[in-house]
Amino acid sequence: MGIWSCLGTDINTVKDSLYFGKSGIGFQPERLEYGYRSGLTGIVEEPVITKQMLDRHTRAGMSEEARYAYMASKQAFTQANMDDQYLRENEVGCIFGNDSSAKPVIEASKIMDEKHDSAMLGYGLIFQSMNSTVNMNLSTIFRLRGVNFTVSAACASGSHSIGLGYMLIKQGLQEMVLCGGAQETNYYSMASFDALGAFSVRMDEPAKASRPFDKDRDGLIPSGGAAALVLEDYDHAVARGADILAEVVGYGFSSNGGGISEASDAGSVTAMSRAIKDAGIALDDIDYINAHATSTHQGDMYEAIALNKLFHGQRALISSTKSMTGHECWMAGASEIVYSIIMMQNNFVAPNINFENPDEYSEKINITPKTVEMEVNTVLSNSFGFGGTNSALVIKKFR
Repeated sequence: MGIWSCLGTDINTVKDSLYFGKSGIGFQPERLEYGYRSGLTGIVEEPVITKQMLDRHTRAGMSEEARYAYMASKQAFTQANMDDQYLRENEVGCIFGNDSSAKPVIEASKIMDEKHDSAMLGYGLIFQSMNSTVNMNLSTIFRLRGVNFTVSAACASGSHSIGLGYMLIKQGLQEMVLCGGAQETNYYSMASFDALGAFSVRMDEPAKASRPFDKDRDGLIPSGGAAALVLEDYDHAVARGADILAEVVGYGFSSNGGGISEASDAGSVTAMSRAIKDAGIALDDIDYINAHATSTHQGDMYEAIALNKLFHGQRALISSTKSMTGHECWMAGASEIVYSIIMMQNNFVAPNINFENPDEYSEKINITPKTVEMEVNTVLSNSFGFGGTNSALVIKKFR
């Protein structure tokens, strides 16, 4: 697996951030200058991709999120011991979650408005601007020859990508699939969210602004980056001596069938229940739940109701890593699986920081505001998105 996020750009740095409850959220005044209500965002390091890594022609076609995904995927392939020769000689698929590429679209529009000449747009903007920008770049750069498509499912995109990779492998259609999610962090990409009044305006204390499940939450914080995971058939992995990190054992999904921006406790329960049934486990088997909770009033409320319906009286600890990362949007469902595997490997549950005052819904569920050192064997991870799309994954520690 590989990660490029506001918590760090390598697994060890991210591990420390998770363990110590270190926020990756900061303030960017240029957002206010552009016209945002909120200047808060996850601070993600810009990748430096040199000509020694990729030629100029290739780099010209890479969007911001494709650059993040390239860096995360390089980490994942390195950890999986899959070098360039291996990728050329074996079929590997690519399914990534991505649901926008705003910056190149706006840049192209500005050029056309000013120059009125499409020849001025250059070579790369078309490949940067398509929603499939991540897949087309990764599949070209790494010469991947298996399944190749983008999941565009709002904030459940990254989770669905893993679920679909898992299903294709279970069905015997693929042996290896690179899965993940990527999210651009430029301010062009999130202006419409800001217009909804969805963002926290607690700008005097950026690290305390993301408050999933807390009574005093006032909105989410946009964030991004990329996460990548190499999914592989078990027998295939064993035969080539792969270092297996964890096992995907369950995938569940649903649609709320309601308003375009409305959350639903019933839809959440359906997705979680399907994932748990698919995994063949009991509720009591789950050690940790990585909640979707983004720090919005409605979304957190409905998820808390759903979690209470399913897990009332159960021992599973609950936290939202978005308290530290902000909402990584199209990437979140994949990054939160990476975060959960890091917890598994290092025997701790990361805290839901800034959870100081529970509301009437969150007080009923088992949220941990502090790091808990414990063995983590089975994790349920939730991801929900606009349009009522829901995804839930169950992963287990590999033994």
